[in-house]
Amino acid sequence: MTIIQPKQKLNISLIVSDLSSKGAGRWGGAIRPFLLTQALRKLGHNVNIFGIAYEENGLSEFPQDLPITSIPCPYYTGLGGTWRSLKQLLPKIDGDILYAVKLKPSSYGIALLKKYLSHRPLIVDIDDWEMSWFGGDDWRYNFTVKGFTEDLFKGKAPLQHPDHPFYLQKIENLVSLADQITLHTQFIQERFGGIYIPNGKDTDLFDPQKYDPQKSRQKYNLDNYKILMFPGAPRPYKGVEDILMALEKLNNPELKLVIVGGSPYDDYDKKLQETWGKWLIQLPKSPVKTMPEIVSAADLVVVPQQDTPSTKAQFPLKLTDGMAMAKPILGTKVGDIPKILGDTGYLVEPSSPEQLAEKINWIFNHLEEAKEQGQEARKRCIKAYSLESMATILSQVLEPFSR
Repeated sequence: MTIIQPKQKLNISLIVSDLSSKGAGRWGGAIRPFLLTQALRKLGHNVNIFGIAYEENGLSEFPQDLPITSIPCPYYTGLGGTWRSLKQLLPKIDGDILYAVKLKPSSYGIALLKKYLSHRPLIVDIDDWEMSWFGGDDWRYNFTVKGFTEDLFKGKAPLQHPDHPFYLQKIENLVSLADQITLHTQFIQERFGGIYIPNGKDTDLFDPQKYDPQKSRQKYNLDNYKILMFPGAPRPYKGVEDILMALEKLNNPELKLVIVGGSPYDDYDKKLQETWGKWLIQLPKSPVKTMPEIVSAADLVVVPQQDTPSTKAQFPLKLTDGMAMAKPILGTKVGDIPKILGDTGYLVEPSSPEQLAEKINWIFNHLEEAKEQGQEARKRCIKAYSLESMATILSQVLEPFSR
């Protein structure tokens, strides 16, 4: 895909929510802010990443080629702590264009303040419906004077955290103050409007021709099994337990679910091992550059999302991992998954271990046909879900600001 270079090279400040190890730093260069950075760089723009990092989550190490300014901030900041961090951060944000990632006070809120101070144009990228984690539109703060005072000032008071749902709910009403909105799912587009930009994959890095699946299986001690792979952090809503229940039903000792990395939030991994360890292999968290080799070891990539408000708003990066590596993919009919896969993968209803078991059995009994589908998935990924396709749309988004 040929990318048309813009007439004017821009200096873009990407303002990211929480650069700690449990925030944007948890997957290094693999998630939305860093995909946007790579796509913008393909257009020749200069991109610098800015943000605060909550100290209690641990600070992160990022790829050395990424220009990142990360200001440590106490998790429960209070007004004084927030202001001290902002006083350090705001003068450093020097872009011609402000590009906030996530509709949060800790990113979009900072960007709005900088816009007010500098009169620079602001774009906001919405890659999650943040209120979905707290009950969505039904969430209410039970206001009393005493309760509000305690929630704001007493000890590690919840309202001291800038991304408390009380503030998230308020900042949704300020989205119209952005000069442009970008997003990556139909759900978010219907809710907030804006321009659709998919999560692109580096299809040169994720190129199956560069890796030997058998050698990868041997390297990671997977060569004795038929491998279903979930190349991401397991969470209850991601449907990993549905896959494990499906494997229990099939009761085939050759079948194993491989999880790459783990949950950075809690002990959910331990729960899975305790309950389903017979069917589960867990590989450690790996840098982005080694993920193609790991995914090459898979026979089948699984994305069994459950049907929740959160998952409807998400673009699972595991999909494009599998698509780019020409793997058969089994997903659920949730959110944009059917749209992303088109007719190049296999779909079942969410929360249905029975359907998953049936489809897993069918795929491994028709593996050559499934591999052909994987080849079609790679073609689709290159055409519609690559970094180049992201860059093409971003060039149109930025055109009004380049004059």
